[in-house]
Amino acid sequence: MLQQILQEIGSDPFYQANFPNAGQQFVAWYLRRVILRDDAATRDDITDGADDKQIDAVIVDDTEQRILIVQGKFINEGKVNAEPLREVLSAWIRLQDLGALQKDCNERLKKKIEAIRLALDDDYHLDFELLTTGTLTEAAQADFTAFSDKFSEFDDFSASLHLVDTAALETRLAEAEARVLPSIHHTFTLDPAKTLAMGLPGARTVIAAVPLRECLKLPGITDGKLFSKNVRQSLGSSNKVNRELSKTIHTDKVRDFFFYHNGVTALCDSMNLDEKNGSLTVDGLSVVNGCQSLNTIYSASERIRSDDAKDAHVLFRFYEIKDRAFGDRISINTNSQSAVKARDLRSNDRTMVGLKKAFETRYQSGMFMTKRGDVPPASKDQARVIDAATFAKMTMAWHCQRPNYSANEKKLFDEYYKTLFRTGYAPESILALQAWLTSIENAWPNLNLNNELKAGKMHVKYHVLFAVSALINAINKQPTLVVDPKATVNALQSTGEILPLAATCIENAMQSARMQDESANRVFSPQNWLKANRSWQGETLVAGTQAGMLGSFSGGAALMDRARVEPTAFTARWSAD
Repeated sequence: MLQQILQEIGSDPFYQANFPNAGQQFVAWYLRRVILRDDAATRDDITDGADDKQIDAVIVDDTEQRILIVQGKFINEGKVNAEPLREVLSAWIRLQDLGALQKDCNERLKKKIEAIRLALDDDYHLDFELLTTGTLTEAAQADFTAFSDKFSEFDDFSASLHLVDTAALETRLAEAEARVLPSIHHTFTLDPAKTLAMGLPGARTVIAAVPLRECLKLPGITDGKLFSKNVRQSLGSSNKVNRELSKTIHTDKVRDFFFYHNGVTALCDSMNLDEKNGSLTVDGLSVVNGCQSLNTIYSASERIRSDDAKDAHVLFRFYEIKDRAFGDRISINTNSQSAVKARDLRSNDRTMVGLKKAFETRYQSGMFMTKRGDVPPASKDQARVIDAATFAKMTMAWHCQRPNYSANEKKLFDEYYKTLFRTGYAPESILALQAWLTSIENAWPNLNLNNELKAGKMHVKYHVLFAVSALINAINKQPTLVVDPKATVNALQSTGEILPLAATCIENAMQSARMQDESANRVFSPQNWLKANRSWQGETLVAGTQAGMLGSFSGGAALMDRARVEPTAFTARWSAD
């Protein structure tokens, strides 16, 4: 693993060009190759350097609603003592007073602290990772276990601590390189005396008491592939139920975990139980109830490996299911340990199903994906494959004119669900929105955006989509109304001209906001600005100015002609305030 890292860092000029020392290059390698951050995001994530306060990298992940703090220790060989662990502990303590931390940290971290502050207000969970190519000394291992307990015991500022050593790096890198969702194959080692096989109508069934240590070997926990058929992914360590699970694991009650837990439900395409040798081999494995538990168990891996937990078990129910609809019903009906929120069950909502049916009837080569983990078959036209979550983000940016909300799935599927998902919404408009977003994705490397905006692609691409609509509205002198996406097909032929203008709207609006904050002696956070109302307000202003000047630009008149639509194509903005 170490040689591979050294070879990849040495052969890729990105690392030498952007990071001055081996420590930063190692953390950058981890962010790019394992966390799958792009180049711009990787540069933005790194906070290592003078006054980094023991924080080498920060990622505020709005999709997973978590804050990841990375502390790297890059060594060529040998043992890692407790010093890096104390640095992580120090970072955790400092983060409990963001104001004091921001006063004396470096400029890169100051910006991240503003994003962390907002994320903590929204109940994002906090993960610390000690990243190393070495192995912990025996004393450091004991400290790691003690610190893990300490991190999880505070209800008001709990966090998870993970050791990412060589073995973990190999596993995570393999998962990251599996770009296409694989069919998970795994063999469980079981005690025949604690395993029961039975034939039930509808499914072969195996019920077993699985050692918690065996759960640590399961593939697909860290990247969520194991839970592709679940109604939700991990809710994080700050979730109330998960905190209670963690408390049980980290006390002398760990052996009673089996009795306190409702069990894990796992579906598979096929399974083979070898009762003589005590093994269960499964293909197409997916956990549909137990995501929270397995993530909590995984986050307490050192505790699980301790002698106190050697007799700790959890109940597993394995079902061999070939009927996908039946599997979906099992997923929904077994999720009761942590309350299933409305957004997790929207896939079966009447309006959602209606949109899916209308779109797939209109475009038989297309697919409207309503369930997490849906994978379109190869026969489908990828240009006509729409994800319901992406659709919600696009309509929030376009119809509601609020791109600052687009990355917040909690708002989209809870607070604004009935606003965004409407019976009778035209399939042609759905496809037009997707065509605009695809064009933005394709043009992204060449858009004139600074590195801070490039690093926030998940947010910024919906701001670009909003700016496109704002430009078309302004060109047609309808600044208070919103154009129907299906009426912009002609404008789609000019993405090479209109997308750079849209990017300029965002760039200029952000620079204006930055100057306002700096003149008022405030720290400017690009990530927080993208989530605030003043982002779209500034972009709207710039879009109106640019639209008014287009006639004097070379090629501006032709672009205006393609962007003009009938007045009947404009409707009132969908309210999202």
